[in-house]
Amino acid sequence: MTTALITGATAGIGAAFARRLAGDGHSVVLVARDEKRLREQATELHDRHGIEAEVLSADLATEEGIAAVEARLADPKHPVDLLVNNAGFGNKGEYLEVPMADELAMLKVHCEAVLRLTTAAVRGMRERRRGAVVNVASVAAFVPRGTYGASKAWVVQFTQGAARDLAGSGVRLMALCPGFVRTEFHQRAGMGTDNIPGWMWLDADNLVDAAMKDLARGKSLSIPDPRYKALMGAVKLAPRGLLGGLTSRTGRKYGPR
Repeated sequence: MTTALITGATAGIGAAFARRLAGDGHSVVLVARDEKRLREQATELHDRHGIEAEVLSADLATEEGIAAVEARLADPKHPVDLLVNNAGFGNKGEYLEVPMADELAMLKVHCEAVLRLTTAAVRGMRERRRGAVVNVASVAAFVPRGTYGASKAWVVQFTQGAARDLAGSGVRLMALCPGFVRTEFHQRAGMGTDNIPGWMWLDADNLVDAAMKDLARGKSLSIPDPRYKALMGAVKLAPRGLLGGLTSRTGRKYGPR
């Protein structure tokens, strides 16, 4: 039985990954800040699927939290075969409106934690010549839209570069770039979503199903929905200056309230 470790596991995309992987027979290590929710989730997955469900309470915005997950990933007696770096959050407000401490916390979770946890997992995977990492980014990575988009662009570039470096090693890396997904993400950030068109919303379970298919195909980048594939194709053709203005206005319309 293989083991998957999922960060940000108690809600949204992370919880959908946990359900899917447990349903496929994987043991899971669930990582999030809320230990009570983690234990409830672990009990539910164990009872429903008969798998081992381990919990690790860690705040990836802190050195202690990252170090604790690094240590679990590096444990040779209990190897992790699939890492899903899903933990993340958004800040309400435009550049200079968001406190610097909050911006730095975002970079720690989205960039430093992803780098360190991927590295901790991949070292053992390469020795065993098997394993995979899914780093959850966003379609925001492809448009000029603030610190959040910039951090997700880093995730995409890092993941695809590392995937090339590890080609032939038996280890797969993939950046997952969803659009709007019905999760707790926007509520936690205090962002309004009433004006977001219904067609732009994705279901977390369907998204994970598509992502797992892309991972099995060996893709290093997954945009798991035809609607967003088409939108990102249009983004590539749009002039950069025009794109910046459009995304800024879109962010004000559909973003923080």
